[in-house]
Amino acid sequence: MADAPARTDARAHSEKTPAFRVVEALVAPTLAASVKLDQRGTENLPAEGPFVLSANHYSNFDPVVVAWAVWKLKRAPRFLAKASLFSVPVVGGLLRAIGQIPVERSGPGRGNSSISAATALLEHRKGVIVYPEGTLTRDPGLWPMRGKTGAVRLALEHGIPLIPAAHWGVQAIMPRYSKKLRLFARKPVTVSYGPPVDLDDLRGHPLDQKTLTEATDRLMSAITGLLEELRGETAPAERWNPKAHNQSEFGRLRDGRAEGSE
Repeated sequence: MADAPARTDARAHSEKTPAFRVVEALVAPTLAASVKLDQRGTENLPAEGPFVLSANHYSNFDPVVVAWAVWKLKRAPRFLAKASLFSVPVVGGLLRAIGQIPVERSGPGRGNSSISAATALLEHRKGVIVYPEGTLTRDPGLWPMRGKTGAVRLALEHGIPLIPAAHWGVQAIMPRYSKKLRLFARKPVTVSYGPPVDLDDLRGHPLDQKTLTEATDRLMSAITGLLEELRGETAPAERWNPKAHNQSEFGRLRDGRAEGSE
């Protein structure tokens, strides 16, 4: 396992606010007893300054593990999260207190407010975690599916590193679409960070669909490559496209149809 890069204590102190430390006190003991975490390529996550981190997504427990992994590297994890979570008693208050960003999936102007909030964080030299798939993967083998453009748009607009990441093992704690947690005994989970996605030739170009699609393809290829290394397997040659399989973009899947929200 690669050693974590040296972290700037002053920066880490400013990111780890009292609200974050309250959440840490609530969840860290359970995570430590449930997850045997192995982190690789940690030198690729910036020790300070803004970044966009994008990982694969196949379990509703993914964000908890990714947040803990990033926290252990002395960066404060901030996600674009489903707006519906913010209406859950206690949970919603905690999410707001630690600066998580609500994302509306439907309605007029959806996504605009969340991108504005993420932009504000980046301008204050914070990091933002964006799941480029936008939902749990529909791929039957849990491989990354087609990505959306929000993560690369943020990285290109602000000229900041876009860090790909992959993890494997969370499905043993909470399988896709399951509501049951298997917290004991400890399950091995590996998180791997890759070098920043090379977007130099695209910076300064108009952020049209062609540019954003090319950048997103590079990001998804980087995430898939990291996951292939973790799994010791080769991903399908063609990335899963829900529309090509008559699947909804959001919601639980049952017999290929969306069922409620994730």
